[in-house]
Amino acid sequence: MAARVARFRCWSRIHRYGLVVCRRYSSGSAYPNVSLSCPLPGIPKPIFASVDGQEKYETKITTLENGLRVASQNKFGQFCTVGILVNSGSRHEAKYPSGVSHFLEKLAFSSTAQYGSKDEILLTLEKHGGICDCQTSRDTTMYAVSAEVKGLDTVVSLLSDVVLQPRLTDDEIEMTRMAVRFELEDLNMRPDPEPLLTEMIHAAAYRGNTVGLPRFTPVENVEKIDKAMLHKYLQSYYIPERMVLAGVGVDHEQLMHCASKYLLGVKPVWGAGTPDKVDCSLAQYTGGIIKCEKDMSDVSLGPTPIPELTHIMIGLESCSFLEEDFIPFAVLNMMMGGGGSFSAGGPGKGMFTRLYLNVLNRHHWMYNATSYHHSYEDTGLLCIHASADPRQVREMVEILTREFIQMAATAGEMELERAKTQLKSMLMMNLESRPIIFEDVGRQVLATGKRKLPQELCDLINRVTAADIKRVTTKMLRSKPAVAALGDLSELPTYEHIQAALSSKDGRLPRIYRLFR
Repeated sequence: MAARVARFRCWSRIHRYGLVVCRRYSSGSAYPNVSLSCPLPGIPKPIFASVDGQEKYETKITTLENGLRVASQNKFGQFCTVGILVNSGSRHEAKYPSGVSHFLEKLAFSSTAQYGSKDEILLTLEKHGGICDCQTSRDTTMYAVSAEVKGLDTVVSLLSDVVLQPRLTDDEIEMTRMAVRFELEDLNMRPDPEPLLTEMIHAAAYRGNTVGLPRFTPVENVEKIDKAMLHKYLQSYYIPERMVLAGVGVDHEQLMHCASKYLLGVKPVWGAGTPDKVDCSLAQYTGGIIKCEKDMSDVSLGPTPIPELTHIMIGLESCSFLEEDFIPFAVLNMMMGGGGSFSAGGPGKGMFTRLYLNVLNRHHWMYNATSYHHSYEDTGLLCIHASADPRQVREMVEILTREFIQMAATAGEMELERAKTQLKSMLMMNLESRPIIFEDVGRQVLATGKRKLPQELCDLINRVTAADIKRVTTKMLRSKPAVAALGDLSELPTYEHIQAALSSKDGRLPRIYRLFR
């Protein structure tokens, strides 16, 4: 009887789908071979959720009476990310010893007027499943908390206390000095030189001003920074007009209520004295070279040591993120190899970029070639980082200068479309993460007072043409190069030769003739 039922089912499938589509596995079961690109027979058509016209207003922004901006982005879920972003960073330290913002990053979420220690803060957040973090960059300081939505009142209260009422005790400052020293040692010892090279390339490109000021506290300044200096800096820059309270996954009215309760009319711990004039200097691109001779032979420990390499980074001035050319530069960076050949998204994502096809694929002796684009509200820097054996540094530099020159060539249609698609993909995948949405909302509102939605950015990316890429590249190549070099630099060409190569038609370094080697 069972065999008869099985035969009946098999014949019924053959009747519905045809003889060819019925195959049998070794287990004896059969299945219909229907293409995944075609709808399944007999299945009703899907009904997709429609988006009304309110989508363009989904990021709500309100300014309180004291000038503080409150921005929220609705997102379904049990958890939210809320934080305060301050328009302050290492670029604002011209009147202070470099490293103040680095100290404040390490001191964040320590004892406050309401909480006796960092442990108390963490225990309070733990009740709501929360975590906290503080990050500073060259232009922004960000205090953030992720926790359950029902703990929003506690979270905003805590953030207000952390930002406006820190105790900054002598013990905490001394512990911070130790943490900063350890981080500086680690920075010079780690196998990955990218953070150190990023510091060097900014210092070379903007010598002694704004974004060229040190992001990390210089060793000689560790003992100079004290409580009085920190209070003086906070008094100037931690003011409501330079702050944004941003929240993702929260109701805007609820966030507004908490902001009015805890951030309106609050007297900060440093008092209401006369603040120093805020540094509003615009970035001045200078170009130049910074070299650091360093023995890289013992940079790696363990059974598989990294070979001794010399690291070079060459950059040219691009544009600020407020300019229209920012999107073409972002596409150009992706076309060159921004994010690396094997970065997030799976192996092969970057294997059609120029730095992979023209550099890594053709020169086996090069260990790395990656493009970076750093952009700020008044300037930008597009650079390429490469690594190779010290004996081949000159050849490596020439390969990089030739790639810069070839950027001005007309981009192929397929190459351009691939870079645009990859950029949109990276944008949309990143914005699936709640903390990244929070940072995007906060940074955009802090810099511009509004937020461009991902759909708007994708539309701008779609409009980029090969002519746009050629135009921005031609403009970029007129600037002086910024060069950072780390390692054995005996074969490094002179700055004048690098500059001459970037001014030539083919990007080749001037020939040198040696009688003796």
